[in-house]
Amino acid sequence: MRFNGLPMLLLLLLTACAGGEDYREDSGASRQTTVQGSAPITGAGAESARQAAIDNAIATISSQLKPEKAKSLAASDIKVVDEWQEGGAYHVQVLAVLSSEQQTCQTHYRKRLVATAFPAMSTEQISGADSQDLYSGIPREIGNRLMESGDFIVRNQTNTLIYDRPELAPEISVLDHRVDSLLLRLARQNNAELVLSGVIRDFKIESTEYVRGSGILASIKSMARDYVARRSIAIDVYVHDGFTGALVFQQRYSDSILGDVSLPAGYSVGSERFDSTSAGHKITQIIAMATADIQQMFACYPFAARVDSVDKQRIMLAAGAQDRIRVGERLMVYSSGDSETSGMGFTNAIGVMVVTDVGPTMAAGQLEDGIGKTLVRPGDWVRSFSVRY
Repeated sequence: MRFNGLPMLLLLLLTACAGGEDYREDSGASRQTTVQGSAPITGAGAESARQAAIDNAIATISSQLKPEKAKSLAASDIKVVDEWQEGGAYHVQVLAVLSSEQQTCQTHYRKRLVATAFPAMSTEQISGADSQDLYSGIPREIGNRLMESGDFIVRNQTNTLIYDRPELAPEISVLDHRVDSLLLRLARQNNAELVLSGVIRDFKIESTEYVRGSGILASIKSMARDYVARRSIAIDVYVHDGFTGALVFQQRYSDSILGDVSLPAGYSVGSERFDSTSAGHKITQIIAMATADIQQMFACYPFAARVDSVDKQRIMLAAGAQDRIRVGERLMVYSSGDSETSGMGFTNAIGVMVVTDVGPTMAAGQLEDGIGKTLVRPGDWVRSFSVRY
């Protein structure tokens, strides 16, 4: 939508009054800060005082950071840009480049994830004039971006809804920790380790029927309300463990749009047309943030796969080269239990499997020393011991 003349002036005035909003406190972008440090010159000499002044500056920087950021501050992040002696003290000016938090661990395995629909908590907030692709398009685009990272294999089940009552999500009201729950069935049917779900918590256009206040600002808002609107956005993103049903990731992303809040029907999430709208662009930014958070969270998550079949001592896994399993790797085998104990966690260890053969989608191996070989059954699972640093 284009604005000309008075409407454009009114929009600019309202925007200036409204200000901007961030998604969250720390966007992860690199930033710079400059501080000064000083230390008295003692009998130890100027060089010792110089180092003490630098230490003083670093302490000042660290005090301004969150504890986890302060611990990760490296010497390479610090640069002395000026130094001088004055009043019996040594002074330095230090530039610190504070980059986004580095990944602390990585695994070579690819995690399998199944993406499900993101229903709206209030369906009336998404009218027939709005894009109807939001419900399946948001999880589909998160899944696409995760696949592009190379660390995930994603199965799209974005027409499947796992929440009977979206307003209560992430609570799953029906048999949430039983083997026959929809969530665990989806994970099992798609050989997925993780299940992505979410809820469009808010997508409301604020009413323009009443303008609060008095004076010039209220008059401007009253004149501009036919040209300018505000729309709030809040999207909850969840990831459940596909073996236990446990909720392992939960994050809410929210923002608002001021101006043209339309999101025309027929615009698909992820398309250029979708991203060209104000509402679509905000949703695209939220998708990018959710993708980055999921990547960081599950880089450290153990790899797991299901036992497909057992032939004497030979154990076949429903995962292979595409999951980056390698010959010689050792995986712990766990019993899935029965319908009453399944989903309670990795507690029933059977033994250690050594991978001897790897195909594109399957891998095979046997238990070390053959111990517990008669206990392994299809439907059991294996898990990696730890991530690789």
